[in-house]
Amino acid sequence: MRTPRGFSYSGINCGIKAARKDLALVFSEVPCAAAGCFTINAARAAPVRDAAARLPAGDIHAVVANSGNANALVGPTGERDVREVCAAAARALGVSPKGVLAASTGVIGVRLPVEKLVAAVPQLASSRGPAIELAAQAVMTTDTRVKLSSRRFLVDGAEVTVAAFAKGSGMIAPELATMLAFLTTDVAVTPAALQSALARAMKTSFEMITVDGDMSTNDAVFALANGLACNRVIEEGTKEHAALTEALEAVCVELARQIAEDGEGATKLLEVRLAGAPDLSMARELARAVAGSNLVKAAIFGADPNWGRVLSAIGARVGSRKWAIDPARATVRVQGTCVYEDGAPTGVDAVALRARMRKPHIDIEVKLSEGSAQATAWGCDLTYDYVKINADYTSLTHASHDGTVARDDRLTNFSPGFKRALLVEALSYIARFTNKRAVVKYGGAAMVKDSLKAAFANDINLLRSAGLLPIVVHGGGPEITRTMEKLGHAKSEFVDGVRVTGREDVKVVEMVLTGKINTELVSLLNQSSAHAVGVSGKDAGLLRARKLVGEGGRDLGMVGEVIHVNHELLEVLLEKKYTPIISPVGMGEDGEGYNINADAAAAEIAIALRAEKLIYLTDVPGILENGELVSEITAKELVRKIASGVITGGMVAKAKSVLRAIDGGVGSVHILDGRTPHSVIAELFTDKGVGTLVRKD
Repeated sequence: MRTPRGFSYSGINCGIKAARKDLALVFSEVPCAAAGCFTINAARAAPVRDAAARLPAGDIHAVVANSGNANALVGPTGERDVREVCAAAARALGVSPKGVLAASTGVIGVRLPVEKLVAAVPQLASSRGPAIELAAQAVMTTDTRVKLSSRRFLVDGAEVTVAAFAKGSGMIAPELATMLAFLTTDVAVTPAALQSALARAMKTSFEMITVDGDMSTNDAVFALANGLACNRVIEEGTKEHAALTEALEAVCVELARQIAEDGEGATKLLEVRLAGAPDLSMARELARAVAGSNLVKAAIFGADPNWGRVLSAIGARVGSRKWAIDPARATVRVQGTCVYEDGAPTGVDAVALRARMRKPHIDIEVKLSEGSAQATAWGCDLTYDYVKINADYTSLTHASHDGTVARDDRLTNFSPGFKRALLVEALSYIARFTNKRAVVKYGGAAMVKDSLKAAFANDINLLRSAGLLPIVVHGGGPEITRTMEKLGHAKSEFVDGVRVTGREDVKVVEMVLTGKINTELVSLLNQSSAHAVGVSGKDAGLLRARKLVGEGGRDLGMVGEVIHVNHELLEVLLEKKYTPIISPVGMGEDGEGYNINADAAAAEIAIALRAEKLIYLTDVPGILENGELVSEITAKELVRKIASGVITGGMVAKAKSVLRAIDGGVGSVHILDGRTPHSVIAELFTDKGVGTLVRKD
């Protein structure tokens, strides 16, 4: 991501956390105009009180931010520690202590281990560079991924860059800042003009998100502008000021959406668009009321099209405020479908709507009849994981005598009732699964989103812990498409879900699958002690293939079908307790490489290994009929549904791979929604799974 002139960033581990980065730096080589917006929480943390008293200002060089410790509610030592950290950073950077600000996020009520931060500051200063993502990583707490945004625009013919990062996942409420965010820009602007632009940008971004309605003690948004774009200095009330405000707003809105999407335990992003309100303040408050309703959020999690909760949330806020608004005259749309209009329900097909609500992005639109003001708010669903994260937060988070903060997830820290239920259910599955083989086809959104990647790696490790022997076959279609576009290859053609692959294309396919995706996946899994080993289908002739001819004799190019699996190679790896990670490229008898459909490859590997289970991770909940999930089906029933047209599109090819596996002796096949974290564990380790189970007749 492009960053502004004169700025550098760094992120290191200083010892607050056991291993992850926990200390970040944003630095400008010249003094900056600086502005800030801060939490209205009366229990403000020490760094917030310090920064709020000093901004706006015109002589700021740096912000030092730590994660893992909030430096909040610790008494007068909190502000002394802030001053000591700022002074240490100033010495290392060669600037005045007045030019350094501080920010903190993490556990409340534990004194900041200031000596750790002071000792680490020289390394923090010397390691700075253009990689803003390193600083973004260092401020993460319960976040599952970094949050970045940037924009470029012109001022007086000079190109200006805005680059920003943020953290936020829990304790997110629509009041002012609601998290930590750091905006850097090379525009020349007065401190007062920057402050007003930032405050206006807050109104449509960070003030319009909610995860749980709880406001942190540490919420802060910083903006630093060093003027190295060399434009005329922007003053308030000018067209240039409006352009700056628009750019800051665009960056903040993008970060706000990322925070809502990454809410603690969240599986879905909720966007509420409300129009027709008497004025803007009402529109904003009502949109937030819907996005923040626990009943609405729970319904979103369960894919329940309960639009009555939307109008109820609006009605409750209108009633408490005594506004002249009639919710009964509203029009409500969910996922683009009108569910309420002209004072009555529309009689929508609830089953079909429920199917659309399983998507990861949920849209709710409300049109009132009392005006023209409109606003948008963002939130997320309320899940079991949110409750677990926050029910056990302090009991599982421990600060040692030297200030190191770490999570202790040992079972002994949970309630006796939870431990009994967990152990009874888990032990029954462990006994059932010991030394059984499970082939997992990994693909779709689960390969793209960082939080889903981490959940998948954890699932594979848990499968191994439960005694299962997992074998992973991965896809990579989207990454192949992006790489081909970058290299100037013609747009890929697909026939019945199969990519037509030319001789030059197959080289790119192999480079992406084996050289990039396989390597990255092996590294990710080995961070979770999965003992993963990357294997190409060409290695030791693992996947022998021949040219696949499409229906009607259609030439598909260098697309192959598996004719032999060297299961002996996999047997050796499994015997040594390794987890094979297989790239689906094959070797022909003619020495040519072939692109093999990952679903088909997974089926053939499962057959060759006499696997107990074959699991497909997809971007759909499973097999759907009339929009409703089919939780269990036999192979014969599946054949009938293909013939009758119930199963269409890309699911047809997957269903054929399922049937091939069942026919070849695989015990059962599971089709799961890879967009849902830990869907593999939820399917296999609970009495009622979450996807579609296909079994023998």
